[in-house]
Amino acid sequence: MFTQLKSDESGLTLIELTIVIVILGILAAFIAPRVMDWPQKANVSKAKTEISSLKTALEMYAIAIGEYPTTEQGLNALWLAPSPTPPNWDGPYIGTPSFEDPWGNPYVYRQPVARPGYDYELYSMGKDGKVGGTGLDADITSWIEENTAAY
Repeated sequence: MFTQLKSDESGLTLIELTIVIVILGILAAFIAPRVMDWPQKANVSKAKTEISSLKTALEMYAIAIGEYPTTEQGLNALWLAPSPTPPNWDGPYIGTPSFEDPWGNPYVYRQPVARPGYDYELYSMGKDGKVGGTGLDADITSWIEENTAAY
């Protein structure tokens, strides 16, 4: 009628379960911050790739027209003929008219520039949408520099 409990039954005690939960929490504390940055790092890579594509399109435009689009004409001149239409415009020079960075801000294009040695400025203001910044908020530029100054 009554059955005796066996003393050799195995199972997890509360202490063992607590130790496992603490170990998992410590691992998550070290791994989560690295994994959480991956989407933003992917956006930075995407912005660099898009700037590189826009640079290629700007070079094709300059070869055909003889000069780069002005700031007023902007990057839109790569997709639609500017007004007045240059005689050698043979566009569009880009596949899709998307001139926004991965964070939804427009790419900044300037021509002429005050930066010596460069024909134009093309950059994204990064995740924060402000000039300058560090880390994931840093500007992504078409020129080679460690930092960007406000222009």
